[in-house]
Amino acid sequence: MQRVASPKLVGARVPRVEDTRLLVGEGRYVDDFRPTGCLYAAFLRSPHAHACLARVETGAARSLPGVVVVVTGEEMAGWTRPVRAASKMAGYRVSSFPALASGKVRYVGEAVALVVAESRYVAEDAAERISVDYEPLGSVRDPEAALAPGAPVLHDEAGGNLIVSREFSRGDVDGAIDAAPVVVRGRFRFRRHTALCMENRGCLAEYSLATGMLVLRSSTQCPGLVRDVLADLLDLPEHRIRVVAADVGGGYGAKASLYPEEIAVCAVARHLGRPVKWISDRREDLLATSQAWDETIEAELALTGEGIVLGLRAEVTADIGAYSIYPWTAGIEPVQVISFLPGPYRVPTYRGRTRGVATCKAPMGPYRGVGRPPAVFAMEGLLDRAARRLGLDPTEIRLRNFIRGDDFPYKSPSGIVWDRSSFTETLLRARDALGYEAARADQARARTEGRWVGIGIASYVELTGIGSAIPVSPGMPVATGTEAATIRVDPAGTVTAVFGIASHGQGLETSLAQIVADEVGVKLGDVHVVHGDTALSPYGTGTYASRSAVLAGGAAILAGRAVAEKAMRIAAHLLEAAPEDLTIREGRISVRGMADRAVTLRDVARAAYSGVRRLPKGMEPGLEATRFYDPYYGTASNATHAAVVEVDRDTFAVRIQRYVVAEDCGTIINPLIVDGQVHGGVAQGLGAALLEEIVYDESGQLLTGTLMDYLAPTASEIPTMEVHHLETPSPTTLGGFRGMGEGGTIGAPAVIANAVADALSPLGIEVNELPITPERLFRLLRKAGAVA
Repeated sequence: MQRVASPKLVGARVPRVEDTRLLVGEGRYVDDFRPTGCLYAAFLRSPHAHACLARVETGAARSLPGVVVVVTGEEMAGWTRPVRAASKMAGYRVSSFPALASGKVRYVGEAVALVVAESRYVAEDAAERISVDYEPLGSVRDPEAALAPGAPVLHDEAGGNLIVSREFSRGDVDGAIDAAPVVVRGRFRFRRHTALCMENRGCLAEYSLATGMLVLRSSTQCPGLVRDVLADLLDLPEHRIRVVAADVGGGYGAKASLYPEEIAVCAVARHLGRPVKWISDRREDLLATSQAWDETIEAELALTGEGIVLGLRAEVTADIGAYSIYPWTAGIEPVQVISFLPGPYRVPTYRGRTRGVATCKAPMGPYRGVGRPPAVFAMEGLLDRAARRLGLDPTEIRLRNFIRGDDFPYKSPSGIVWDRSSFTETLLRARDALGYEAARADQARARTEGRWVGIGIASYVELTGIGSAIPVSPGMPVATGTEAATIRVDPAGTVTAVFGIASHGQGLETSLAQIVADEVGVKLGDVHVVHGDTALSPYGTGTYASRSAVLAGGAAILAGRAVAEKAMRIAAHLLEAAPEDLTIREGRISVRGMADRAVTLRDVARAAYSGVRRLPKGMEPGLEATRFYDPYYGTASNATHAAVVEVDRDTFAVRIQRYVVAEDCGTIINPLIVDGQVHGGVAQGLGAALLEEIVYDESGQLLTGTLMDYLAPTASEIPTMEVHHLETPSPTTLGGFRGMGEGGTIGAPAVIANAVADALSPLGIEVNELPITPERLFRLLRKAGAVA
């Protein structure tokens, strides 16, 4: 059987098919669904960072006209169990996260009570009428205070505030550092961050008293994971729970977790037998959506006099907030930091220790890059410091230490196995694209004029498309290593492809359709992709960890090939030809060299559904296939970012003059979508580098509770980006695909930090803290005596 692509769509710059629907206002977000009899929920949230709940008085709220029910934590405890994010990892202490606070609150913004009313306005007014007697306890603002003797303990069941501890090691790193000719050190501080999705979190739950069916529409990335845990918490069979994530307005990892509001809304809808909707506002999102990247990394890098790395030693302390988020646990961020700290380099000896400490803040959870932005910030910063110490060019020290081609597969000190990657090639491409020598010459001229101009380089590697060999989050007992696809050709000859993933802006309806069209042999317009609905899809978990192109794409290849093979066998039977003599192009199957002897896929599908009389002997009717795919270890993606910046001598603002990315995500499905992912990821990384920071005061009050205080980059802060692609197909995945949705955010903070440090290096200034705000730069410059 010979198959011909129709024409080949994988690799083509195909415009996103979903954009037309979204741009004309026909997107289907949670708030667009308004079932008959819908009620509206509002949450009363704690104004205290840590306090006992002495009394919750709801009488005034219940008496307000239009209020249907008011629920406290004690009542909710009778309807649903608290969620417990378990882990098999040694050094992890599990704790409970209730849907509504019970007994005490642990951060400002924690939900204390739930009001359900005929309108959102009535629900919010009623919530303000609830009277709560709080007995304040000591607030725990940072990890150092949380670990101090006598500090208030947030979770008695955990026995203390140290929730996560982990170590990776290889070789005698202490001996290597003690004997090394060159050692550079740094204390790197990556400040707290949050996702800013265009669509705030929200959910709509409907429960049928007649059928016992619960339908949850949620702005989630992971409908399958949410369905599974709700079945356990609510004591419902899984087949009586349907979770739908139709269109989701951004996620970035923050919508990959189960939230208390989803549990509470489902429980109260089941109790009332009526639909209940909750849509958060921006302040609620800033208060209660999971946060990220709040780490301190103390690291030492040992090298020879020629700049060859001998060892790396690091101590990481992470502020994980008040709860361990499901299913990823509080370990996802701090453990990832020490997992990825060695980066794309040969590090013969290593020890990375990490601690995750509970504090009175919103819980830490996954965010685009998960642990790698802080890790890359630290490692790339150390390499630049070593290069300055040794008089080496920053690109040269990296080229001397990259994992080389003959090293693959390479096992990192933390146990991650890197498949064949292009570390050296991406750096050389970025250097050439920047015009590195000319940029250095321009920098020298700028310095003679008294200008602070710097050039930054940052390289990284990320694990993507993780299969069943390792959990996405360390020790997590939830299976996330497989994904499935069902591909069905209907009697009209058009194709429906159903997946368990849930797109939230990545263009998966387009990229997966490209894969399916190539495998089945049809036009792109003949493929309809369905996703984000647990009632329609084969078993899957969702979209997170740069996995969907790899896992769902691999499943699409397997299912598409199975459907195409059966179609060719049926066509051979209809044409009285051998299957190996047939070709398919754009839904037309013909005998090779005899174009007039042909049938369409529509003809084949009609035969498939007409019964066995029109099919080869022994063939089952129908034309569809479901296949699961597990890439087992997963694969790696890598990139090098290069930037030229200037620090304004008057305002201390950082202006980005050039920004170059050379990335390798294996076989590119759609370069247009890949470019968009890189641009968006870099934009978020620049926000982390220069602007965005969640700030709490000493009492645990959130000071950045509006977008006037939490500063996100706008179009005027985002530079023009030059994106260059290398294609090293992954040897471990079907299609050669590698994930790439997080890379831009991983490289951007480090490259900007290195560029600013390079600009100020004549003054002896190093960048140890992100974001690099004008105020922080002013303080560094004043300390160095460069400004008054």
